[in-house]
Amino acid sequence: MVRITVSGHPGSGTSTLVKGLMAHYGWTSLNGGDVFRQEAARRGMTLSAFGELCKSDLDVDRDLDQLLQRQMQEETSDIVESRLAGWWAYRLEIQCVRLWLDVDAEERANRVVGREGGSLEEALKANEQRSAVDAERFMELYSILPEQREPYTTVLDATNLGSQEVLAAVISILEENA
Repeated sequence: MVRITVSGHPGSGTSTLVKGLMAHYGWTSLNGGDVFRQEAARRGMTLSAFGELCKSDLDVDRDLDQLLQRQMQEETSDIVESRLAGWWAYRLEIQCVRLWLDVDAEERANRVVGREGGSLEEALKANEQRSAVDAERFMELYSILPEQREPYTTVLDATNLGSQEVLAAVISILEENA
């Protein structure tokens, strides 16, 4: 049963939060990125080649999203993490906390630099380009943007919060909604 969906832009801390929730509660998670990797492996493709296929054939992207939605309905994962997980739970009427982690662009870039290296300017530009490409794709596919507030039960501004502060805030939210 899905208890919470976790969504946010790259660098917002979704993966760190999910790891913390799993450790705190002993929960399981379903990660949209893992679904992507599994499908690439099933097709015998590298991640890069599969990513290019998704860009050139939007039906592949739609199929992946449908696969994630089916798994959300069928599996017993407590946490679902993906940029559109909140939207899918909303549209599928899955009763759970639907969380968007909101972090400003500069802080997300700082986190990417800390994780992957490079300069702040490069990270800002790369994040901006990735967000623009994703926004265009999501609009074309579904007429939605991940950050639109409609599907989320909770939007947490994590710009100035450390990972333990985010985890504590989300645990509190989950306990209030239990």
